[in-house]
Parts: sequence; C-alpha cells; structure tokens
Amino acid sequence: MGSLSFGWCCLGTVPYREAWDLQARLVAARRQGLVGDLLVLLEHPPVYTLGRGGRADNILVPLDWLRRQGAEVFEVDRGGDITFHGPGQLVGYPILDLTGWGRDLHRYLRNLEEVLIRALAAFGVAAGRKAGYTGVWVRDRKIAAIGVKLNSGWITSHGFALNVATDLRWFEYIIPCGIRDYGVTSLSAELGREIPWETALGPVVDAFGTVFGRMPVRVDPQSLVDLAGLPALAGG
Repeated sequence: MGSLSFGWCCLGTVPYREAWDLQARLVAARRQGLVGDLLVLLEHPPVYTLGRGGRADNILVPLDWLRRQGAEVFEVDRGGDITFHGPGQLVGYPILDLTGWGRDLHRYLRNLEEVLIRALAAFGVAAGRKAGYTGVWVRDRKIAAIGVKLNSGWITSHGFALNVATDLRWFEYIIPCGIRDYGVTSLSAELGREIPWETALGPVVDAFGTVFGRMPVRVDPQSLVDLAGLPALAGG
C-alpha cells in the first residue's frame, strides 16, 4: 500500500483474547514495516474490559455473576475505565504509525471522534463531543467509547467501540467509562429500528479515510492472521 492509503478488514465475531493477541502481533509488524497502517474492524462476544485508569468498584455486580451471564472480564493495557463490548457493537482497532500522522495523541483521539461523528451522520444521527469527556455522544447519552494505547515507536492499538445494535442492558452492571451522570445509547435506539452492526462498516471506513486523508484499501483478513503467526481466528 502506498503512503496515502490504509488497509482495512472486517474479521467478523472474534473473542477478545484472540483479538488482543492479534493486535500485539500487528503492532510489532507495523513497527518493523511489514504492514502499512491498518484499521481492523470486528465484533466481540460479551466482554468487559477495565483500562489502566479503571476502578474495580465501577463494576456493580460480582465478577462471577457476570461470567455466569456469559461475559468475560479482562484488565487491559489501554487508557480509560470500564467498558463493555458485545454483539451488535462495531469495534475498531487502528494499528497506525503516528509518526506519519503528526505524533499528536490528542489530535488522534479527536480524529477518532470525528470519524464516528461523520459515520453516524450518514445515518441521519447528529452526534458530537462532550466537554471534558472522550468519546462520541448523542445529547447526554454516549454512543461510542474510545480508549487507545500508544506503543513504542508511536504505534497505536485498541481504539473505539460504536454501539450499533448493542443490548444496552449489559451497561447496567457497570458505570460505563466511570461516568455516573450520563447514560448510553445505540444507533438502533436512536433510529427506532434494528440496524445490523455490519451496516456501519462502510460509513466508518469512508469517514476514517476522509478524516485521516488516506485511501481505504480492503485487505484479506487471513493475510493478517498469517502474518501474525496465529491460528485461524474463531470468528474469521
């Protein structure tokens, strides 16, 4: 891929641990120049992740109870607090070398927000930012969470989670992102009809290309898995 493009792929539904391992391998490959900038898109089975800035007391029920409901729980190395990933949610993991994007983490976070704001606008949903908070909001309800890690060599991992058709009841068991004062929403809730999460792929990829000024180039998911030296992903 040329310097003015980025690769993207959709991996389908992938367990969190497998996606975490894949990210680590792709970060190393990006650092070595074996791959260009990438946007990896997928959906997770139910999982709660607690970031570096997270507080365990933002989980409102016992961990064993969550696991009995079919949800995994992980402490992870991204910024931010507790969040939920699950069916109906579009998760994006940009693996970017920020050397080519200004080495500006604050600008990068704002750009990720802008990508999602534009993608939601494609569905007629007016989303925006909320002063003092990271993420994307529809009025006082959070529709997308953002939590990133900046690895050595200015390589990014982790990313964003856009609630498309997410069952919002999963958020009742936590204080999402440690924010007590506001609720959560989804694209389906805002539109009043069920929107498959895959429907958001095109608008997100297009907005990513526009905001970052690069041409999207679809790549074969298996090629990334092979490059990372991992067995076939469960959701691939």
